[in-house]
Amino acid sequence: METPRTVVVGQVARDLVLVVPQVPEAGSSARVEQRREMLGGKGANIAVAAAQLGATVAVIGAVGSDATAEWLIGQAAASGVDTRHVSRRPDTSTALIVDVVTPDAHWRYLEDIPDATLVTEADITAAKSTLASARSVIIQLQQPTETTLAAAKHASAARIVLDGLPTSDKMIAAADVLRADQHEGEQLTGTTLDTVDKAVTAGRDLLRRGPSLVALATSDANVFVWADGQAVFPLGDTTVRDTTGGGDALVAALTVGLDHGLHPHDAAKMAVTASARTVDHVGGRPDLDPREIWPR
Repeated sequence: METPRTVVVGQVARDLVLVVPQVPEAGSSARVEQRREMLGGKGANIAVAAAQLGATVAVIGAVGSDATAEWLIGQAAASGVDTRHVSRRPDTSTALIVDVVTPDAHWRYLEDIPDATLVTEADITAAKSTLASARSVIIQLQQPTETTLAAAKHASAARIVLDGLPTSDKMIAAADVLRADQHEGEQLTGTTLDTVDKAVTAGRDLLRRGPSLVALATSDANVFVWADGQAVFPLGDTTVRDTTGGGDALVAALTVGLDHGLHPHDAAKMAVTASARTVDHVGGRPDLDPREIWPR
């Protein structure tokens, strides 16, 4: 089996998407117009997106002992993801995310994520040789702090990409790339990221704390900042059906682009293109055509 060069540490879950005309009020109901069930969770979504873009990728995650777990692992494997480091937890249900989507593309999540399905330090230790040989390790930060720090330690030779809200200065200092959505970025920086200028300033402040590239979001743009440059990509005219998974595709494509030696601007452009190709359908599972994503 080929050694994975991109490793994702993060959530593997069953994603149930329900498209409804409106969210019912108390004491009423709404007809489900579309229902989809698929492999989901931010870790799995990132891994699938990276595989679709040509990366040799593995995911470190955890599932339960139910029939759903085997189905999800099979879906990941069929998508080209190495699942040898997905742990099965006995007497535990696999994480479930219900994504309720309305016509205005606003989502509401119902999440059942058992503590046992979080990645542990023991999971990281079991995968240490895979982490040590990786080119890039993407750490999805909805995992315990000790887990994320252990992953960064074992992947010290790799590019460390953080996706989400770091919980410690030590984690930020370990990062080479840091990506946060608007809410996460505001929590992290203590700044309201309602303009591009504020996002650029916040990004440069974060660069001084360790990363070499920072990607932040505002309500109408994605902002990328690195030592000697920056790039701003206003949200385009893509018809947004569901924003779920847009950030996952972005961080996957950004990482794959950097791994192939693209300039940060070109990798960023690739990232926002991948994100746009993901929010145009319901559900967070990416469906990326490399011919549309790779810069020409």
